[in-house]
Amino acid sequence: MSGYGTTAGDDPLQTAVWRLRSRGCWTDAAALLAPYATDPAAALERVGLFVERCLFTAEGWAEAEDALRTAEAVARDDEERGGAACERGRLAYAATILGVRDRADEARSALGRAAALLEPTSPRRPLLDFRRGLLAEHIADSPQAARAAYRRAHDGAAAQGDDLLLSFTWHHQAGLALREGELAEARHGFSEALRIRVELGYLIGAAPALAALADCEPEPEAGRLRAEAGRLFRLLGGVPVWLAGRLASTVPAQPAKPSEPAA
Repeated sequence: MSGYGTTAGDDPLQTAVWRLRSRGCWTDAAALLAPYATDPAAALERVGLFVERCLFTAEGWAEAEDALRTAEAVARDDEERGGAACERGRLAYAATILGVRDRADEARSALGRAAALLEPTSPRRPLLDFRRGLLAEHIADSPQAARAAYRRAHDGAAAQGDDLLLSFTWHHQAGLALREGELAEARHGFSEALRIRVELGYLIGAAPALAALADCEPEPEAGRLRAEAGRLFRLLGGVPVWLAGRLASTVPAQPAKPSEPAA
């Protein structure tokens, strides 16, 4: 099994999982992996699917917790335990940022444990760096620490050829640039994030990228981008849920507001 964060490849199962995931069919994608749930890599991948569902829908917390406990139970070494800790940190972060329950301390503790377990050369390090950046930006409100973590994640994703993660590091670095009024840098980052997601067919990530790019553009281009984001949002049944307010309002979104809570 390939690890969480990968896109479709030569493996027919992974191709099917990716196609479902990219369209927001997380439960169906996880069901394909259920027969392999005792395999640590497959167990981690199922967790990733369920947590992503939580982030995009604010639902499915119990399923995510169950999948996480399974992944923790079947982990055999520090690399796999570190991967599970990274997912626990992400789930706790999601619950906090979406206002379900304040689990910020748990998120910090879990990601700290992941950092202690994973070797510096671990292929999971870029994803861990990115998630630590999310905590720094959205919970600790430390843009400087977030920027450093995003840059490490960006470099690691580029070195590994992890295009999906790269789209998120582009997006969040652009978000920081927008907060500082650096419109050209923000426009470039959001454009790169959108380009990668379109090329990968990551449909559920296109609307947030379009809405974020709209914040960098003057009218009428900004309106066109938001209209396209709204079309995709409706096509996917109102996912991601946290985008609804921004797209429903006729007032341009405030640049300081995160354009997407996590990856």
